[in-house]
Amino acid sequence: MKDGKIIEVSGPLIKASGMEDAAVRDICLVGELQLTGEILEMHGDVASIQVYEETSGLEPGQVVKTTGQPLSVELGPGMLTKMFDGIQRPLQEFIDETESNYLERGVQIAALDRSAVWHFTPTVEVGTQVTSGDVVGTVQEGPVIEHRIMVPVGVSGTVKSIQEGDYTLNDNVYVLETEQGEKSFTMMQKWPVRQGRPFAEKYTPNKIMTTGQRVIDTFFPISKGGAAAVPGPFGAGKTVVQHQIAKYADVDIVIYVGCGERGNEMTDVINEFPELVDPKTGESIMERTVLIANTSNMPVAAREASVYTGITIAEYFRDMGYSVAIMADSTSRWAEALREMSGRLEEMPGDEGYPAYLGSRIAEYYERAGIVRTLGSEGRTGSVTAVGAVSPPGGDTSEPVTQNTLRVVKVFWSLDANLSRQRHFPAINWLNSYSLYDSEIYKGVAAELGVEWGQWVQKAMNILTEEESLQEVVQLVGVDALSEKDKMTLLIAAMIREGYLQQNAFDDVDTTTSAKKQEKMLANILTFDKEARQIMENGAYYQEIADNTIDLRESIVRSKFIPEDQLDRIDAINDEIKAAMKEILKGGSYA
Repeated sequence: MKDGKIIEVSGPLIKASGMEDAAVRDICLVGELQLTGEILEMHGDVASIQVYEETSGLEPGQVVKTTGQPLSVELGPGMLTKMFDGIQRPLQEFIDETESNYLERGVQIAALDRSAVWHFTPTVEVGTQVTSGDVVGTVQEGPVIEHRIMVPVGVSGTVKSIQEGDYTLNDNVYVLETEQGEKSFTMMQKWPVRQGRPFAEKYTPNKIMTTGQRVIDTFFPISKGGAAAVPGPFGAGKTVVQHQIAKYADVDIVIYVGCGERGNEMTDVINEFPELVDPKTGESIMERTVLIANTSNMPVAAREASVYTGITIAEYFRDMGYSVAIMADSTSRWAEALREMSGRLEEMPGDEGYPAYLGSRIAEYYERAGIVRTLGSEGRTGSVTAVGAVSPPGGDTSEPVTQNTLRVVKVFWSLDANLSRQRHFPAINWLNSYSLYDSEIYKGVAAELGVEWGQWVQKAMNILTEEESLQEVVQLVGVDALSEKDKMTLLIAAMIREGYLQQNAFDDVDTTTSAKKQEKMLANILTFDKEARQIMENGAYYQEIADNTIDLRESIVRSKFIPEDQLDRIDAINDEIKAAMKEILKGGSYA
């Protein structure tokens, strides 16, 4: 192909003439250092290229070469436990190669290690007819995940040869007889990041993805294959919520994308995740995690690519039949990268300077989440669950990124600065948040736990809603003006807030809660509510109940610190509640 020449440089955007052989979305090598860039626009033979590396030193007249290929990721054994940048450059290998802690320009490093040897075990025999998505063999990638080697999309044929053995990613491991003749395949495949990987059928999400966070799992659950947004102002705890989900969600694989956030937050991930033990496997959580790091001091154009890199890797593991969760922190920084490139392209701005296509780009990303029947004759089911943090300036959720996100996601966890200032974490506002998956999910949870879970949750939410309206009255005329029943509502609501919604991410026990423990904890609070109101109808006074159950209420609130292997202690509290109410009704005391 004919080389082009730089005619204009504007930050991460350059223009090059003589590019008539190139196409939009082609990857180019720019200048003497051969910096990686992607073509955004073509006007005649002039291409507008966003460069994924620092462009200082580029001059008009320097050469631009097109590769003729779109931005793609390498998919194969060796991705788990790794940290990549926004265009899938392995950062540890980058450090080793350059002997520098900084991203040196023009360094080309393969995303996956070509020297690593993997033991390949065939799952099909010679003569087997295979089609796109069929698993032809497996590689044990670490102690947790079995990496399934699949026939690439668009390929079908008969297995001509396949053999167990130790191979690198450059080695051919099987040969297919196709309509075009014999073709050899390695364990690795490439896929363009801006194109969703195909599937056979998409299902309606209806099974809960438990996160271990009570306010989420109980009140605003997300389903496997669903999409959720976590908007909130600075300091409200968006990153911690995503960290908690990444650590404790019941998924097979986690993809964590640090998109434009502070470097110290990714440092926390790097330091914490290897030390955390996955309760299901007993191994480090890093064994099932892929990190994509494009922090705020990295090139802005690569930030725009990072979420696509992450979702493509997620889809690849989904196609193996795994459930995958992808965390994007934060999509606001990604949108800011879109805005910067759009401004340099001199496109017509939309709301607050964001490009007019902001809504469609956000929708394209979240629509790639879902639960699907994958390609292939095995009929595997896999899912990608997308959780995106949004950082609206000043916590204003009416701004374009939040509003466009809420149009496509079905779960909204609204973080509240007031709650965070009160040290109530997770600072998810139970009055503003919602989940549109709840009705289907509650049916499944009710069947699993054997209780009327949906009714329990609605009862607790009614108490919290009623408390909010009563607080307005209290602020005007004081607590004493309330009726006995209303005072009881405030008491129960405080127990729900302090003993159930509030959760300590840094406490070894309280950091995550199983569905069974959540059911027992909520049962105790609702039992207290039911029993207390019953004895009030039979003549007991609110003040009697409040004064004589101080220790009991403390036990209910502190039951969140009871370990999972001692849940019978929570059951015992339920018996104590009933006994205490009987004592109060008799006119005795219980303290």
